[in-house]
Amino acid sequence: QVQLVESGGGLVQAGGSLRLSCVASGRTFSSSAMGWFRQAPGKEREFVATISWSGAWINYADSVQGRFTISRDNAKNTVYLQMNSLHPEDTAVYYCALVSRAFITRPIMTRVDEYDYWGQGTQVTVSS
Repeated sequence: QVQLVESGGGLVQAGGSLRLSCVASGRTFSSSAMGWFRQAPGKEREFVATISWSGAWINYADSVQGRFTISRDNAKNTVYLQMNSLHPEDTAVYYCALVSRAFITRPIMTRVDEYDYWGQGTQVTVSS
């Protein structure tokens, strides 16, 4: 069983930055692709970014490309999302997610149903 715990959310002004962290329990983290998603009130959960097990391959949603950076530290079982130049429309609950299938070189998964484990989410609010 895998458990994911996000942290780092909060309230920030437009243009500011936040760094989200997601710590994973279990032995599969270092071989698993990881993703970040977000869900705003009244909207569906949407893809933000994904990173391969090694960190060598990364994919971003167009809406965050150039502003957000996903990274991972396999020694710490942690994936990060550095968010810069935040906009009010970035306001959402942010979730990390894990794909069980191991050693996917190019994780192009952008759909919610492609991920097997989810954290409880962390709230990010960007004020204008």
